[in-house]
Amino acid sequence: MIAVHYFQVPFHGSMLYAESTYGPNGHVLLLHGGGKNRTVFYKYRELLDTLGFGTTTFDFLGHGETGGNINESSLFSRTMQAEAVIASLRPELTGCIGVSMGAYNALQLSKMIRFQSLILMVPGVYSIPAYKVKFGPDFSAIIRKQRNWEHTDAWSIVSEFGGNLLVIAAENDAIIPSEIPQKLLSSASCSCQKQLLIIPKAGHNNIWDNLMLSPALYENVRRAFNHCLSH
Repeated sequence: MIAVHYFQVPFHGSMLYAESTYGPNGHVLLLHGGGKNRTVFYKYRELLDTLGFGTTTFDFLGHGETGGNINESSLFSRTMQAEAVIASLRPELTGCIGVSMGAYNALQLSKMIRFQSLILMVPGVYSIPAYKVKFGPDFSAIIRKQRNWEHTDAWSIVSEFGGNLLVIAAENDAIIPSEIPQKLLSSASCSCQKQLLIIPKAGHNNIWDNLMLSPALYENVRRAFNHCLSH
């Protein structure tokens, strides 16, 4: 059984609910997407524990135990929330895993923190004007414009990332256009190593379920995680 340390981090009058595990091979920050919470990482945390990695994950404002009004948050606020959690950590972060919207926050953090590794799962990217707009109708209006994601800074950010990059895409993702994972990989011109894994038959929200249907696929992803986080 994994030993878990639970803690809270103050952020602009709220408390972010967080938890950490510990391992000898490094420490990985886990960032959930919109409409989810930190529990989405529990299965991945077990996988990372078998590889010897500790983790920290937390509920963003408007999600899970942290609660609060999501319309008071934004992509920019999420990045600042992650920074507040990072500042409270004792172990030095070696990697970051972001899922969906969390992948974009992981990229933003990589500008300030020298991660050895980035794992971007079903990655969402957003146009520059959307970054500081609070969640709600105005934000939705921006991101619903046709191919708005093309006007993102994610391509330039990932082009400057010098660590290991793993992008995981779902073959049947109805939310993230297939061009996004491909372009993130092709834009990562400075990465030490990079890999794109496409999970067959998976949708945006059921990658883990698909991994559980195939021991060979699970082992392939486990090896990819280890290769990205360890080298």
